[in-house]
Formats: sequence, structure tokens, C-alpha cells
Amino acid sequence: MTTKPGLRGLVSEPLVATALVLAALAAVFAAWSGWSWYRASTGGPPQDAQLRDQVLQAGEQAVQNFNTLDYRRVAAGLALWEQSSTGPLHTEIRAGRAQFERQIQQTRTITTSRILDGALTALNPRAGTASIIVAVRITVTPAQGSPVTKQSRLAGTLTRTPSGWKLSQLGQVPVGAAAPGSGKGSGGG
Repeated sequence: MTTKPGLRGLVSEPLVATALVLAALAAVFAAWSGWSWYRASTGGPPQDAQLRDQVLQAGEQAVQNFNTLDYRRVAAGLALWEQSSTGPLHTEIRAGRAQFERQIQQTRTITTSRILDGALTALNPRAGTASIIVAVRITVTPAQGSPVTKQSRLAGTLTRTPSGWKLSQLGQVPVGAAAPGSGKGSGGG
């Protein structure tokens, strides 16, 4: 009478034992990979991407706020500038607020803006700082005459505050200026 070898007999064979271990490891890896893929596909964007989007949106909105001002509501417009700023820029606005108000009311201009494009050029979540570059279309409508529209590139620094990301610096990007490391504008050929 012959008996069939049991599982113990098969496992004692080195080749069969190795195959079983490899099959078990492959099954565990497949389960882990499937779970990871599922979580990645249903979990939404990674936290870093969400932070970049949030900072970029705050920066673009602040730049738009700074390039929109109506002489009929100048106090509200300047209050929005203050709410959108922090640090040296905020200090500058507060110090020059009365002068800004007089100038805008005397010239009776309405300035509106539209963000064309924007990008973060740097983000340091630990330090709570970011840099942004924004292309903006600005339309100035004088009291008399036709509106004048121009496009500008602005660079700004954002700082995280307890009430969100705010502009701490804002300035015009000179025409012909290239991003660092782009090789353009360096005089080399």
C-alpha cells in the first residue's frame, strides 16, 4: 500500500518550500500594492500639492486685491490691501494710507485687474514663506477718457500669518528679466 506524502513531506523538499515562501511573499506584496494604489487613487491630492495650491491661490488673490481700487470706494479698497498684507508691505500701506486716499480721489480712477497666470517659485512651509510670480492684466479707467489696459509681471513674497498667507513684498518684474538658472538674459549666447 502506498501512501501519498502529506504537506509535511512536500515542505521538507527544499525546492517546494522555497516556492511556497515566494508565493506567500508575492501574495503579501500584491495585497499591499493593491491597497496602496487604492488609497492613492481615492485619497485626493497629496498634502504638499494642496498646500502649494492654497498658497498660490492666496497669492494670486492678494495680487489682484492690490491691483484693484475704485475712487468711489477707496477706503474699502485700502482696507482690503491691509487685510491682504503683512510685514513691511503692510507697514508701508498703513503709513501711506491718507496719501493714497487723496491721490485716488483726486485722479478719480478706477483700476481693475485680472490674473492671467501665476506660479509659486519657492515654498518653505517650515519657515512660513513663499515666493510667487504673477501675470496680471490691469485696466485703469480715468475720470475722462478711455480705459488703458496693460499687462504686468509681478513678483511677491508671501508670509504665513495666523489668518492665512499674506503678501509681505510685491514688486514689478523688470522686462527681459529671466528666472534664475534659465540661462536667458545672462549675456551669454
